[in-house]
Amino acid sequence: MRTRELAVAGGFEFTPDIHSDHRGLFVSPLQDEAFVAAVGHRFPVAQTNHSRSARGVLRGLHFTATPPGQAKYVYCARGQALDAVVDIRVGSPTFGRWDLVKMDSESFRAVYIPDGLAHAFLALEDDTVMSYLVSSAYQAELEHAIDPLDPAIGLPWPSEVEFRLSARDTVAPSLAEAEAQGMLPKYADCLSAGPAGEPAGHPDRPAVRLGD
Repeated sequence: MRTRELAVAGGFEFTPDIHSDHRGLFVSPLQDEAFVAAVGHRFPVAQTNHSRSARGVLRGLHFTATPPGQAKYVYCARGQALDAVVDIRVGSPTFGRWDLVKMDSESFRAVYIPDGLAHAFLALEDDTVMSYLVSSAYQAELEHAIDPLDPAIGLPWPSEVEFRLSARDTVAPSLAEAEAQGMLPKYADCLSAGPAGEPAGHPDRPAVRLGD
């Protein structure tokens, strides 16, 4: 399992080893030892989610009110997708920054999205299947959205794809509007506790302020 820390503080990309032969393949997208080594605590799975999307479907940017927050571990089980993680935590040293990860069912690359970050993905093929492990059950009243096409965020979605958004995502506020409305999570609240009450962050790793 190979690990990369995202440009967004607290987020990680994981690339598992794939074992293939004449029968097909076997892969473990989430591996406890590698996850704990990177993040500092185990991932507490409360629910698993599964979505299937046509080419051009753009889901997000979504986040859960913090507290209680919701961490996610996401990978592509079929097809291809471009996955985006945006730091919307007020007071974060990487506020407003984003990272993109190309996901597909060849690499089974996965992304860990801790409490307080916004997440979106764009399906690049028909019948793209995304699998999510989440740290808490879905509660509609805690779920929020930000415009995934907000020019102030500037996510570089491919221009050749015709986007398909839900009604909610189409009218979602910009990042600035969401901040003005008091919707955004506070960085301090996200750091106070990790998923399921675990201390947030790696116990042996000091906070790092990334350069501009």
